[in-house]
Amino acid sequence: MSAGAVRIAITGASGRMGRMLIEAVLNAPDLRLTAALDREGSPTLGQDAGAFLGQHTGVAITTDVRAGLSQADVLIDFTRPEGTLAHLALCAELGVRTVIGTTGFSDAQKAEIQALSQRAAVMMAPNMSVGVNVVLKLLENAAKALAQGYDIEIIEAHHRHKVDAPSGTALKMGEVVADAIGRDLKTCAVYGREGVTGERDPSTIGFATVRGGDIIGDHTVLFAGIGERIEISHKASSRATFAQGSLRAARFLATRATGLFDMNDVLGLA
Repeated sequence: MSAGAVRIAITGASGRMGRMLIEAVLNAPDLRLTAALDREGSPTLGQDAGAFLGQHTGVAITTDVRAGLSQADVLIDFTRPEGTLAHLALCAELGVRTVIGTTGFSDAQKAEIQALSQRAAVMMAPNMSVGVNVVLKLLENAAKALAQGYDIEIIEAHHRHKVDAPSGTALKMGEVVADAIGRDLKTCAVYGREGVTGERDPSTIGFATVRGGDIIGDHTVLFAGIGERIEISHKASSRATFAQGSLRAARFLATRATGLFDMNDVLGLA
C-alpha cells in the first residue's frame, strides 16, 4: 500500500456509473484517482477523466489495464462478468484490491472470484448502497418472524439498459430471506408466471421484474399474510448512493491484504 491517499482505478470510466465514481473520488480528500479505464472504441479514450466535470485531473482515459492497475491500490469495477474476471485476474497478479459491483455471475465465476481473493482482497456485493445493505439485515429479521403464514414476493424495477434479470440485488434479497427461513432459493424460486399456474405454492419465493425508462433501482420484498401485508422497500434516486458505498468499500479493502468480503463486513453488520 502507498502512504497517504488510497489510489483508485475505475473501469467503465465513460459510463454512467463510471462517471459517478470518478466524481465521488475527486471529491474525497482521502482518495486519489490514478487510473480511468474503458473499452476499445470508446470515444472518450485519451480524454482527461475529469473533462465531463470541466476539471483537469491529469489522468487520461485508457484501455491499458495493466498500466492503470500498476498505479492503483484499489480497483472499482462495475462492468460485465467476463470483463470483471479478466480485470480481477490481473489485480490478483499485481496485488491490487478489487471492489466488484458487477452482477450476473454464474456459480463457476463466483468460485473463481473466491479463489482469486486469496491472492488479493476482494469486496463483492450486488448492491453497494448502504441503505440496501441495511435493508438486507432487516429482511433477515423479518423473514424469521414471518416464516409461517406469509407468501413472499420480490419485485424489482430498473432502467431499460440493464441486461440481467432478476437484478443481483433482488437475488441477494431472495437468498437472505431463504436462508433465514431454512429454504434453498435454487429450489424454491419462481421467476415467471403465465397461463393457468394453479394455486400459489406457499413454500416458493416469487420474483417479478420491471424494465423501463431511467429507473435507477427499486426493490420491494412483500410478505403477504391473511389480513395484512408487510412491505420492505428500497428506492434509489441517484447512482451517488452506489458510488459512496463503493468508496466505503475501497477504504475498507485498503487495510486488508487477502480475502473475500461483502458490504456486511464493510458496514460492520456481519
